Amino acid sequence: MELKKDSNSVAIDMLLIVHSENRRALQGTHSDRQADLSALPQRRGGLRGIGNGIQKWQKLEENSLYGNLAEKQHPQQTQVITSYDNQGTQLTVEVHPRDAMPQLLKKFSLAKRLQGDKNGNTRPRQPGGKDAHAYPWDRSSLKSMPLDLRQFEKLDTYASQVVVKSGLDELVDDLLQEAHSDLERVRAIWIWICHHIEYDIEAAQEKDRQAFKPSEILRTQKTNCDGYAGLFEKMCRTAGVPCMTVSGYSKGFGYQTGQSFSGEFDHAWNAVYLEGRWHLVDSTWGSGLVDTTTSKFTFLYNEFYFLTHPALFIEDHFPDNKNWQLLKPPQSLRQFENNMYHKSEFYNKGMLSAHPATSVIRTVNGKATITMESCAPTLFMFMLNGKQEHGLLSLQKNGMRLDVYPPTMGTHKLQIFAKGNSDIYSSVLEYTIKCNYVDLGVRLPAELLQPVGPSWFSEQMGILKPSHPDPIIHTTDGRFSVSFGVEEGISVLASLHGDDGLITEETQRRYIFQLHRKKQTELKVQLPRAGKFALKIFVKKRQEPGNYVFVFNYLLCCSNTKVNWPMFPESFGNWGQDNELLEPLSGVLPANRNVPFKLKLHGVAKALVKGQDTWPLTLNSEGYWEGSCSTAGCQEVYVMVLENANHNFYSYILKYKVNDQ
Repeated sequence: MELKKDSNSVAIDMLLIVHSENRRALQGTHSDRQADLSALPQRRGGLRGIGNGIQKWQKLEENSLYGNLAEKQHPQQTQVITSYDNQGTQLTVEVHPRDAMPQLLKKFSLAKRLQGDKNGNTRPRQPGGKDAHAYPWDRSSLKSMPLDLRQFEKLDTYASQVVVKSGLDELVDDLLQEAHSDLERVRAIWIWICHHIEYDIEAAQEKDRQAFKPSEILRTQKTNCDGYAGLFEKMCRTAGVPCMTVSGYSKGFGYQTGQSFSGEFDHAWNAVYLEGRWHLVDSTWGSGLVDTTTSKFTFLYNEFYFLTHPALFIEDHFPDNKNWQLLKPPQSLRQFENNMYHKSEFYNKGMLSAHPATSVIRTVNGKATITMESCAPTLFMFMLNGKQEHGLLSLQKNGMRLDVYPPTMGTHKLQIFAKGNSDIYSSVLEYTIKCNYVDLGVRLPAELLQPVGPSWFSEQMGILKPSHPDPIIHTTDGRFSVSFGVEEGISVLASLHGDDGLITEETQRRYIFQLHRKKQTELKVQLPRAGKFALKIFVKKRQEPGNYVFVFNYLLCCSNTKVNWPMFPESFGNWGQDNELLEPLSGVLPANRNVPFKLKLHGVAKALVKGQDTWPLTLNSEGYWEGSCSTAGCQEVYVMVLENANHNFYSYILKYKVNDQ
């Protein structure tokens, strides 16, 4: 036989052993059958590592295959012997009785993929150039092929509810009842495994991890990564879809930022052949996660690891064979170790990029800056060494900026969380920060929350066009005002927070005085001392029950050590939203003085100031109530109003304290 020589041709070495018919007859049929079975070649070029788990899986699979042949083969039936080399090339030989006609003539082709049959007895081709995706990621899709996940809603519901009745074959048959393409067959298998097979932590931590037979996995519904990958491959091949198990290194449970990889491989996943191309899946990580504190597994479906784009899959999966990266150009192990590790939630939450792109950051003048870009407006938060402190996080239209000021020199752990479309913040990124200098002048208030400064979120919550768009406000005399528009029906509440005892919980709002003019709110602020403060802004819909919701805060900075402003007067519930106080703004009045008062009050019939005596206020032509009051002989002064001229009941609206004499 001649093989045409071309770029795709291969060399095949064959050894043909011929026995005489007399010798064959003497050996007998039984011995002949044994000789044929012993000649079945063992698989080579298989998957290494994972504590020999994958090798054991293959041996179990081979024993099952050959055992079935020995039980079912009949002398008069066609025998099929299949051999593979370590490149995935297949050679199939059919042995027929001398007087029998072959039932099926197969076309022998080395240029085309060998189709897997329902029993998974063939081996598909290795990945090639047409399987490779460009690196780095082009942001086009999280998947390696166009998908509309809505098309799987009915199938996912069905597959997740299928139960094991007997064995693997029947389970696959049940799953495929609603699957009408190879893609849907793979999807049904993936969904079932991710929702029914629990990660066996104890087995995964054994030094010489055991292999899991499919029957044992289906019985216990527990396995390690070897078992997940082996079961997925077996079920796919039973369904007639070519599938391979891939081993390699992973940045999974227990991974430490910046660690190196060597020795045995620690993980296994799958490659599945769909629509003429290889695609990657990891059913272990698709099924749930392990709590790092309790080491307990929790089912938590993760769509990210189904047909993941290879340029994203490489961030936490490094295969033993670079061809299974499905990338052009492929990445080296050193690149894998050094590249920034973006967790799956980074992409699930809609993140696109982060800077710096390295996992270890060194501070510059005591500061480290991180920026992230997202495909849509997203809420963020951070933790430095487990606390939400020592950082300024400001939201941007599609992303965020974070300035971190480590409080001490040394190594620090920074975690960044994003909310995305859900109600839960998830960790999307981790950095190691190395700090060799601490700027003591940048101590931030412990009460400073996230985010800092107005943004798309504050606008969404009803705060519009702020007079100070930047997150930091500097004042030289310890006083300033900030104003913004407020949507109809929104109430605003503000409080001031510092790091000393001058501002207690009782007086947090007494250093702020709110003024309302139509749809505009102004906050007048007086600082009790020099330093840094957090000005928190809360909102609430007036007609709805419940508490005020935090929206954002400003960082207030004052370096003038002479600053020592008193609190504003205390206001009561009848102080109207549209009232305005011009004087006196200080909540502490001097003793034995005549103090002028000027206010704009709406819907009021009469107004007065009550100290030792009562002092009426008069309404001038500009709409202000004016008058004065003597502070002699009193410790407190009140502003009171009569809302209905037909009544005699006055309401307290403001309260002042009088200095000791």
